[in-house]
Amino acid sequence: EGRGLVTQYDKNDVEDAGLVKFDFLGLRTLTIIDWAVAMINARSELDQPVDINQIPLDDAAVYTLLQSAETTAIFQLESRGMKELIKNLRPDCFEDIIALVALFRPGPLQSGMVENFIDRKNGREQVSYPDAQYQHEWLKPILEPTYGIILYQEQVMQIAQELAGYTLGGADLLRRAMGKKKPEEMAKQGKLFIAGAMEKGHSEELAKNIFDLMEKFAGYGFNKSHSAAYALVSYQTAWLKAHFPAPFMAAVLSSELQNTDKIVTLIDECRHIGVEFTSPNVNDGFYLFSVNQNNQVVYGLGAIKGLGEGPVESILTARKEGPFTDIFDFCARTDARKLNKRALEALVKSGAFDALGEPRWVLLEALPEAIKAAEQRANNAGSGMVDLFGEMVDSDTDDLYANFKQVKPWNIKKRLQYEKDTLGLYLSGHPVDAYESEL
Repeated sequence: EGRGLVTQYDKNDVEDAGLVKFDFLGLRTLTIIDWAVAMINARSELDQPVDINQIPLDDAAVYTLLQSAETTAIFQLESRGMKELIKNLRPDCFEDIIALVALFRPGPLQSGMVENFIDRKNGREQVSYPDAQYQHEWLKPILEPTYGIILYQEQVMQIAQELAGYTLGGADLLRRAMGKKKPEEMAKQGKLFIAGAMEKGHSEELAKNIFDLMEKFAGYGFNKSHSAAYALVSYQTAWLKAHFPAPFMAAVLSSELQNTDKIVTLIDECRHIGVEFTSPNVNDGFYLFSVNQNNQVVYGLGAIKGLGEGPVESILTARKEGPFTDIFDFCARTDARKLNKRALEALVKSGAFDALGEPRWVLLEALPEAIKAAEQRANNAGSGMVDLFGEMVDSDTDDLYANFKQVKPWNIKKRLQYEKDTLGLYLSGHPVDAYESEL
């Protein structure tokens, strides 16, 4: 019956009772990657389909993109603070991305270790394992990827194994004790560590000082396996942005379909990185954002205000018989119960009918007539009547819109205002554009 088990005990009690706690994280980014790859692979000109799990982790284009801090829409790396950190750190290998995720947290940022890490990476501070006064060559392989800084919980465990002969289980207990900062537990572990290190032939002074350094860093230590999993997702999104920017941006935009503020930011990013985009298009677009034959992002029909999944489905179903030729054809073939007058007006005002080759103001003027003709046709079909006059409009003549062309054309301001009303943003320009030369 779909009943779940619930416990009213907290994590510690549950673990003491011998149960295991799992955290499950839902990530919209995995969906974005999925959508982007599907769009890329739907295009036939690729020699072989993209398999996101087989991409090389040393792709130069990715690191160029990261170092320029062009990380808007890249998982985990898009906040302003993170962009600053990336500019200073200049990541050039996958290990650096793992470190970025682990470093960009309040503890490390306030402790000064982030500056140490950056200075060591960029050759402004001597790399030692872990400290110039207290180091040991046994620790070099463990600390080399992080330039001698103890950054990960796993490094704490490895140092304990290597230097003091801990078992893996014992090292995990040490990691947990350090994370919980219980003084009596730490004193016990300190004795164990020093004894183990001396047994392996190290001096008491070295053992004590390295234990103190481990304890200091353990407060900030991050789980490397967690950080690496995040870093891989970050890298995959960066790789997509570097090599397939249009499908990637279309997927990110689709994930924010109903969030106008986010869409504004992302459309700006498209402009910034040179990805072209078009208005919604009844002959080419889908519910979500997509990519057309010219590698332009096509605005998602679902992002038009007042147009839900039902109306869009009706458009796509009708379109299977072939593209719409004019607004009369469109109204005749789609389901009037799903597409009311308001939805049709929104389609015109947002530019979704531009592909039909008539100006938006002419189409809006013709709309009531098109709706009426479609209703009449539906009624006749329902009653089995043939209307002698209903089919008089000949689609092949140029006069289809002749009666509607007297209407006054919209100025730029009106066109943009209608876009803002239906999409939540100015798409084909901006009201300020008219003053660009003066500005």
